[in-house]
Amino acid sequence: MIVKRLAREARLALPHVRFAVAVLPTDWARAPGLISELHERHDPVLALHFGVATSMRGFRIETEARNFCRMSPDAAGGLPASNCICEGGASALSTSIPATAVAQHLEAQGFEARLSDDAGGYLCNAVFYHSLLEASTRRDRCRVGFIHIPVEAGEPEAVDRTVAGALEVLKFSLHHAPQVATLTSV
Repeated sequence: MIVKRLAREARLALPHVRFAVAVLPTDWARAPGLISELHERHDPVLALHFGVATSMRGFRIETEARNFCRMSPDAAGGLPASNCICEGGASALSTSIPATAVAQHLEAQGFEARLSDDAGGYLCNAVFYHSLLEASTRRDRCRVGFIHIPVEAGEPEAVDRTVAGALEVLKFSLHHAPQVATLTSV
C-alpha cells in the first residue's frame, strides 16, 4: 500500500521521471529472480527498495547488505537454499546512494532518520544484496538503496508521514540519478 501510494505521489511530484514499481513477494525463491527481471526490463539509474520495520521509529537508511541469510521461513513457509545469498560473493556490498546525505536531508525536513549497517538476515537484506549485485553487472551502473520505513498500524497520520518521508528520500536520491527509478517493497 505504501509503495503504491508513494509511486502515485512521486509521479505527480516528478512527472518528468519514469517510475517502475513492484511489490516483491516475501519469498526466498521468487524475490531474487524478480530483482534481476526488474533490472533487466527497466535498466534503472536508481533502484530504491523499501521494507517495513514496525518496531522502530523513524527511517533507517541501510548502508550495506551482507551475503548472509538467516534460516527463517518466508511467507510461504520456505527456507533459503543456503546461509549465504551468493556462493563466492563478497561478504558485504555497500549502498550506492549517498546514505549519510539522505539521512541528513530527512532530518532537515523534520523526519527522524538514522544509518544502519545491518539490513538483517531476512528478505530485506537478500533483496538489497541481489539488487546491488545486479547493478554492479550493468554497463551503466545504477544506484541502489534500501530504506526501512516506520509504519504504525491503524494510524493514518503515521502512514501519511511515512509516505511523505519516503517521497523525500526518493526526490533526494533522484537528484543524484535523475533518469529512471525502480521502487520495490518487501
